[in-house]
Amino acid sequence: MDALDASKLLDEELYSRQLYVLGSPAMQRIQGARVLVSGLQGLGAEVAKNLVLMGVGSLTLHDPHPTCWSDLAAQFLLSEQDLERSRAEASQELLAQLNRAVQVVVHTGDITEDLLLDFQVVVLTAAKLEEQLKVGTLCHKHGVCFLAADTRGLVGQLFCDFGEDFTVQDPTEAEPLTAAIQHISQGSPGILTLRKGANTHYFRDGDLVTFSGIEGMVELNDCDPRSIHVREDGSLEIGDTTTFSRYLRGGAITEVKRPKTVRHKSLDTALLQPHVVAQSSQEVHRAHCLHQAFCALHKFQHLHGRPPQPWDPVDAETVVGLAQDLEPLKWTEEEPLEQPLDEALVRTVALSSAGVLSPMVAMLGAVAAQEVLKAISRKFMPLDQWLYFDALDCLPEDGELLPSPEDCAPRGSRYDGQIAVFGAGFQEKLSRQHYLLVGAGAIGCELLKVFALVGLGARNSGGLTVVDMDHIERSNLSRQFLFRSQDIGRPKAEVAAAAARRLNPDLQVIPLTYPLDPTTEHIYGDNFFSHVDGVAAALDSFQARHYVAARCTHYLKPLLEAGTLGTRGSAKVFMPHVTEAYRAPASATASEDAPYPVCTVRHFPSTAEHTLQWARDEFEGLFRRSAETINHHQQAHTSLADMDGPQTLTLLKPVLGVLRVRPQNWQDCVAWALGHWKLCFHYGIKQLLRHFPPNKVLEDGTPFWSGPKQCPQPLEFDTNQDMHLLYVLAAANLYAQMHGLPGSQDSTALRELLKLLPQPDPQQMAPIFASNLELASASAEFGPEQLKELNKALEVWTVGPPLKPLMFEKDDDSNFHVDFVAAAASLRCQNYGIPPVNRAQFHHLKWTCWDHLKVPAGQPERTLELLLAHLQEQHGLRVRMLLHGPALLYSARWPPEKQAQRLPLRVTELVQQVTGQILAPGLRVLVLKLSCEGEEEDTAFPPLHYEL
Repeated sequence: MDALDASKLLDEELYSRQLYVLGSPAMQRIQGARVLVSGLQGLGAEVAKNLVLMGVGSLTLHDPHPTCWSDLAAQFLLSEQDLERSRAEASQELLAQLNRAVQVVVHTGDITEDLLLDFQVVVLTAAKLEEQLKVGTLCHKHGVCFLAADTRGLVGQLFCDFGEDFTVQDPTEAEPLTAAIQHISQGSPGILTLRKGANTHYFRDGDLVTFSGIEGMVELNDCDPRSIHVREDGSLEIGDTTTFSRYLRGGAITEVKRPKTVRHKSLDTALLQPHVVAQSSQEVHRAHCLHQAFCALHKFQHLHGRPPQPWDPVDAETVVGLAQDLEPLKWTEEEPLEQPLDEALVRTVALSSAGVLSPMVAMLGAVAAQEVLKAISRKFMPLDQWLYFDALDCLPEDGELLPSPEDCAPRGSRYDGQIAVFGAGFQEKLSRQHYLLVGAGAIGCELLKVFALVGLGARNSGGLTVVDMDHIERSNLSRQFLFRSQDIGRPKAEVAAAAARRLNPDLQVIPLTYPLDPTTEHIYGDNFFSHVDGVAAALDSFQARHYVAARCTHYLKPLLEAGTLGTRGSAKVFMPHVTEAYRAPASATASEDAPYPVCTVRHFPSTAEHTLQWARDEFEGLFRRSAETINHHQQAHTSLADMDGPQTLTLLKPVLGVLRVRPQNWQDCVAWALGHWKLCFHYGIKQLLRHFPPNKVLEDGTPFWSGPKQCPQPLEFDTNQDMHLLYVLAAANLYAQMHGLPGSQDSTALRELLKLLPQPDPQQMAPIFASNLELASASAEFGPEQLKELNKALEVWTVGPPLKPLMFEKDDDSNFHVDFVAAAASLRCQNYGIPPVNRAQFHHLKWTCWDHLKVPAGQPERTLELLLAHLQEQHGLRVRMLLHGPALLYSARWPPEKQAQRLPLRVTELVQQVTGQILAPGLRVLVLKLSCEGEEEDTAFPPLHYEL
């Protein structure tokens, strides 16, 4: 099968998010891959689930051992009905349901050398060291990529061996570095100057680069990769350009990624020479001690035929002794590591090692599956070679609060694996928690799975509320594993809640499809939040995150916030008035709130972010705000002259476009889309250049088109250019959706139709300029005749049903929303010589997640009386407690008569007396905010929450 045929089998809608990150060739390799996963406890199930969702060609499961109670704490594919049944056989059908394109089979025999030859990647989980060494040696011998992974309580271990000659075609997890060119000199060497604002510091000496879009020195366009030298001033030497044509303008320089060869040691060698990459020597030492702890646990299992008993001090001391007796680790074949063993760390690992925890296997299973993906796709650098992770800080710092062996003994419960780490008392507290989960997408599904397995809210007094207003789409199925194809179109919250109950029938879970925003505070108000112990947010917009974080601060609830970006992810915890408050970084806020100057976005873009903002503005103006405006006109029977002046006129004229009548069919929509293409990328640019010619010079002699201002060039429409066609296809479909007309996805038929359409009349194009930039105001371009014409056209549109405003939705790859914005931004880049934006970069730039958390040190909180006394005695400040604005006076300086009058009152009575407000029925919480009158007006204190 050739590459073209293989690509036809790739379900681009299902795997859309992976395609953005990996590309089609890598996805085709993944679809043909054969993987063996041995060990189907919690960790193996996580690895297998992720591989099936990724779309590997075939997955073979191996685990003949029977299901036991402790498996249910972390293995989401198993239930009480599977007890005593083979783990692999019990897991096979549910895994196959996740993706019917993946062949999921069970191997019931031993793992032999001949069997291993059938696979490209072999993964062992929770295997004995003897089995790891045997299988690892055979895989290394035959060039089969090998992984071994394990978790013991709160620590995890992952080992990768991809052989001694593994070539990584794309070593980095980033798009190739690209930058806009300002100038190139003729000479030996030629000196290339990047446009102002480019990230020059990312280029390195010896990088290979190529060029595109250059006018004048065309010999460089699409040339063989050239090596560069970075000069002190940031300019680049690009080799001999003496004989080349003189550079005129434009162009981009793009990094050419070099393949890199990785050499891995086999497991038997790497056991004594564990190479650990860490940020500090302390982290390296900790990883080495964890390495020795795992080796000692394997030795204990070999000697006693069992793992250490939960929190058994005798077994723990035995493990410490075994670790001390191990052969010392080595830097090289001969040189040992001179590092003392951290006995306390090894002891803690041993005490808590008997348990299996769902959060631990979820984290390590995701990393292991990602390494399998690297082995198959040969994209991104693999692990080198050991990874150790621990969450031992989850244990109480006070030794007296640590669980006892009796508290951690097995109980024949689905939570035995968790009780072995934290004890039955902790499990009881966990079951009585009530949490709010906002968002049931990819991360939300993972959180809901973990919450179900750990038993969060699994008692009558506890519970879990899942909030999500969205419905399931096909593109969700490759990463939101609680959903199936038959669920498409159903509410995410309801389907996810039902799936969570199947994972754990004890779970008390309530789905809600109302959005959590300012319009629903009558639903998510005092009464609701008074029953919530904490909030987990898995949202895809910073606006929604800010709002949820603000509600958590208002109600003093802890917040767990998480997100992903390509191959990266982040998770943060916010405690009101303990940690730093939630805030998005400036770059993230910029992408949503459009802080770029309007003139820059409209006329002088210099970065991909500018073009993306312009494209999003185009979408909102063409397909949402214009429809809302026309519907308002239709309902209110107003004329254009009565509307909001030039802004409304400028908004409506592009939507009316070259048609001047309501579209009746698909051809009309295509004609409008072609006309708007011409307006944006050809006539509009020519009009801009009439006002600002390429040779325009400012009064001080500086060329107008210099620095970040890159002189644009109009594009000529070409149906053979994929991005030109994609824009028209997307715009026409969106225009059709807005008018309730059928669209089309047939790009071949669209090409033929475009050949038959007449060219748009530029006189019917809308003006694109605002009143700045030394141009006539937009309103001046609307004469009485044009106004009359537009009113007449608009009157025609009032005959018929209202238009449908389109709300931008990035997760549905079949609705043309992302297609339109990505194509518009890419074409805008072509106009201005900006390195083009593809769909992957579009998602990366617009929805990013951030992972830095600062926890300021602070003193323990004071009681109210101590706080008031301190402020009074030390600073002489007059304290006021505020309730939604009005002042509730409370002060040690009250005169005796006022104290006698007010102190006996109930708080609610005092609030009503002082503020004149009658408290709303059902109010459960008074939020009293402290402010200080004194020299330091900005002194801030936590709000006081008074529960009624």
